[in-house]
Amino acid sequence: MIESLIQSERAELTQSSKKAAPVVLSTRVRLARNLAGINFPERASRTQRRQVLSTCESKLGELPLMKKGSFFNLESLSALEKQVLVERHLISRELSESESGSGVFITKDQTCSVMINEEDHLRIQFLKSGFNLKSIWKQIDAFDESLDAALEIAFSPKFGYLTACPTNLGTGMRASVMMHLPGLVIANQMERVIRAVNQLGLTVRGLFGEGSDATGHVFQISNQQTLGESEAEILDRLGNVLRTVVDHEINARYKCLEDDQAKLLDKIGRAYGILKNVHILSSNEAMNLLSLVRLAVDFGMLPEANRSDVDRLFIECQPGHIQYAAHEDVAPEMRDLSRAERMRVEFSHLPLLNFDNLNELD
Repeated sequence: MIESLIQSERAELTQSSKKAAPVVLSTRVRLARNLAGINFPERASRTQRRQVLSTCESKLGELPLMKKGSFFNLESLSALEKQVLVERHLISRELSESESGSGVFITKDQTCSVMINEEDHLRIQFLKSGFNLKSIWKQIDAFDESLDAALEIAFSPKFGYLTACPTNLGTGMRASVMMHLPGLVIANQMERVIRAVNQLGLTVRGLFGEGSDATGHVFQISNQQTLGESEAEILDRLGNVLRTVVDHEINARYKCLEDDQAKLLDKIGRAYGILKNVHILSSNEAMNLLSLVRLAVDFGMLPEANRSDVDRLFIECQPGHIQYAAHEDVAPEMRDLSRAERMRVEFSHLPLLNFDNLNELD
């Protein structure tokens, strides 16, 4: 059912032609919304959940942005299809494991998905490659206004938007940026950065959100507070902190080069060589090696055009995508063989590393 999404030539995170940033992979803004007068999904009966699903499917389908999008009832998707959508950050792990009466609307370019009956009746997210907090906010705010006109949303003059979890009360907004931070990890500074970020009311998670590991030196940093601040204040504070993290990451990379350039370049060279010749490769190892190749692009050792190739492979090396590409059940050890073959093919088209072309980071 999701074939059209996988084959799309406009998918934001796998086919985007926009220039990505050296440190920031992608930006996401998410809103939690609920219908007035109906139990939250966890307390709703099966009949209520299906009623919400039917109502939201109908109303969302009438919105201009969604008219060319795709709607999926989660009950009609296989476990593998759900996993692929999770790996593309189009649905959450929680939605993939939800009961009957859940669904998702996804736009053609995969920049917007609206989950129905996850923790809240509606979880709206806009996602773009690069650092785009303010532009994404403008888009999701306009979408939210059209949603308010189409549905009666639960709202309190005192508490703001009502949500299933009290931590989302108020704006109901979570803004996050996916950051590639190998310099801070290699320099053993990441724990200190996490503590500092937490003290500022933000949270740091792994690649797939809460409870996931920061494989490939990829971290999500997002706001925790949603009550008592406006959306603009939250975004300004988050943006200021993220720009500071970017500065610390770039400084850490330079420090690594200054302290032991040969060791860092050796790591990058080995990563490139393994991916070009590997025959058995796990998803975690692939992510960690691709992280170093992305760093090679940042340093100018590979052309800028290859950054999008690496970012795409971050997603396409995941277990669900490898399994889906095989069109049959593949045992884990066979996935490692298929993943390795995929990398050999991809890296056969990349130019050789140019170690003499170290450049300044932007």
